[in-house]
Amino acid sequence: MKFSFLGSNNLGRRRVLRDGFALAVAASPLANLAKADESAEGVTFAAGPRPLVQYPQKRPLTLVSTRPPHLETPFAVFNEGPITPNDAFFVRYHLANFPTSIDPDSYRLTVKGSVGTPLSLSLNELKALTDPVEVVAVNQCSGNSRGFSMPRVFGAQLGNGSMGNARWLGVPLKAVLEKAGVNAAARQVTFRGLDKPVLASTPEFIKALDISHAMNGEPMIAWAMNGTDLPFLNGYPIRLVVPGYFGTYWVKHLSEIEVLDHTYDGFFMAKGYQVPDNDCLCIAPGTTAAKTRPISTLPVRSFITSVKHGDVLPLNQRVLLKGIAFDGGAGVNKVEVSVDGGRHWREATLGEDLGRFSFREWMLAISFGSQGATQLMVRASNAAGETQPLRADWNPGGYRRHVVETTHVTVA
Repeated sequence: MKFSFLGSNNLGRRRVLRDGFALAVAASPLANLAKADESAEGVTFAAGPRPLVQYPQKRPLTLVSTRPPHLETPFAVFNEGPITPNDAFFVRYHLANFPTSIDPDSYRLTVKGSVGTPLSLSLNELKALTDPVEVVAVNQCSGNSRGFSMPRVFGAQLGNGSMGNARWLGVPLKAVLEKAGVNAAARQVTFRGLDKPVLASTPEFIKALDISHAMNGEPMIAWAMNGTDLPFLNGYPIRLVVPGYFGTYWVKHLSEIEVLDHTYDGFFMAKGYQVPDNDCLCIAPGTTAAKTRPISTLPVRSFITSVKHGDVLPLNQRVLLKGIAFDGGAGVNKVEVSVDGGRHWREATLGEDLGRFSFREWMLAISFGSQGATQLMVRASNAAGETQPLRADWNPGGYRRHVVETTHVTVA
């Protein structure tokens, strides 16, 4: 990973509490009525067009749900550059009883379990633990693009906007665990945030990493995002960042770390966020997997961002196609584009390398020599030899979609 050593701009305590009050209002069922933008962003599934809504510290984002808030980044944002602005970054909670105000002065991170010295760290103590590190990494919801699954699957019908790329600043998880002193018998580490179930029958949201992963220096506890404190809805004051892994592991409002001498078998590791346990992590539509395993790393994926479905492109004129590509950390090393529905492919030019966990921009100048409808397609490959498939894989959760995307346009 590429790291740099930077400082952090801190929000004042009054501002945090003020934003927390505003968030409490925004979290109410009336929020979408009070703050809704009449225009839709172009995301339409069975329930109809989705409005844009504005929450504290956010520009208008695409509404998926209000309790708990689930907001997608309008896709046009991804054409503005490889870093997703904080006010445009998607929002996802699992449990509806989430905090609406947090006092940074009294906040504590607890470290317990199979350790030599249990810890209760203040934010200042956490930040002083070691030199801060920075990584640029993609956070993508496991169900991003689920709404395009065919046949349809259960769950929030998401478009392509439940993802984002940011510069995360914090301390390596390894440094915190070393401070506590991990026992030799440790097997896994679990993570809990401040969001809680509303009903007693709802399982708590707890995620786990193997001890070898937790100690390899890549996972981090971040307090800053793109040079400022984390937005409240993105996990203020600290969150777990797991580069290369799906966002389900990126626990927000991180409050408790527990080291275990066994494999954690809670709902969101043993039953939730499961994919078929085979080479393709997929099964035939409508069937049931014989065995499953927890979802983990991001597959290689790419998008066209400069053109959208239905656009009319000029005949015999230069058009600069642009987009983004990313994967789970092997590193994108090639992006190819087809402007004739996949019959021929041309290699695009890759943009600046911000690190192997980051979005990688690409661009390709083309011109169309004939009129009519056509299909633009993009596919990425990485250093591990993985290439996006031309046909979509299927699994019951609608997870980790990474098929070659097709954009239908007309040349005139």
